Order: sequence, then C-alpha cells, then structure tokens
Amino acid sequence: MPYIRESIVTTVNRSGKVHIAPLGIIAERDGWVIAPFRPSATLDNLLQRPVAVISYTDDVRIFAGCLTGRKEWPLSAIEDCPVPRLSAALAHSVLEVVEMKEDETRPRFFCRVAAEETHAPFTGFNRAKAAVLELAILVSRLGMLPREKIESEIAYLSIAVEKTAGPEEREAWGWLMERVQSHFSGS
Repeated sequence: MPYIRESIVTTVNRSGKVHIAPLGIIAERDGWVIAPFRPSATLDNLLQRPVAVISYTDDVRIFAGCLTGRKEWPLSAIEDCPVPRLSAALAHSVLEVVEMKEDETRPRFFCRVAAEETHAPFTGFNRAKAAVLELAILVSRLGMLPREKIESEIAYLSIAVEKTAGPEEREAWGWLMERVQSHFSGS
C-alpha cells in the first residue's frame, strides 16, 4: 500500500483563480503524486498551470468545510510562487509537475518538491481530529460506498468525537454529518 498524506491542495487556473481541495497525496520515488478524480477543478488547474501548493494543517474544519461548501479560507502568498498556501498551514510544500500519466478516472501528476517552509509547530492530534478526518474521507466517497459501511464507520468514529472533541472538531463533525444526512435523505 502506498503512503498517503492527507492535505489541502491549492491550485490556480490561467486567470489566477484559486481552488482549494482536500486531497491525499501519494509518496512516490523522491516526490509526490497528485491524482485528482475526473472531473475536477484541481485536474483542470494542474493542466493549465502545473504547480500546486500542499498545505499541512491540523484544523480539521478546513477539510470538512471544503467538502460541505465552505471553501473560503484565508490564504497567504508565497514568494516566487503563483499559488498561495492556506494561512492556517503549519507547513507547506510547493510542488511542480514533472510528469503526467493519463487515466480515465484519476490522472496522476508526479511532482517534485520545489520549496518547503514551516510556519508553526505541530502540537499533535487528538482522537476527534482523526475521526473528523476519517469522516471527511467517507463524505468524499458517499456516492461510492454502501450506506451500511458509512453508518458503521460513523458509529465507531463518533465515540472519539464524544470523548475528545473541542469546539472546532464538533463544528467540523456537525458540517459533515449534515452532508451525510442530506445525502441519505436525497436532498
């Protein structure tokens, strides 16, 4: 199994419009692979401008927000880079696409790390942050997974949220659960 790092990816199109998306990047050789599903703004942007910024953050609201229509998060410019990073990033990596492998479902962009910077210390995850991140991944696959699988995972993950969540994790969990309920009700 590949090593996958959950992160927030920012890309820009030719006109400079920024797109923010949660995405697991895949470690490969001495770089990272970005494999966005078709269709997606991340895919379109990488084809137009082959640069992405990977923001590493412990604010799980950003993952949950991007999946529930809350895509406006503060950004910060990076010197000599056309793509900004999340202001809430603990660290970021600037990735430059060096190779693309076509695929009908998920084209793969192999990227080299052009620059990296740390902005704040990582003080650790609590179990609720990890549970919210797992629920965010489930929400991104609502159309692919059976309802029973989703419900059983939520039942297990909710234990960690009930025991260890702070206000930010509860807010993010609530957003994601609204999305799950909307999906199941057909709204």
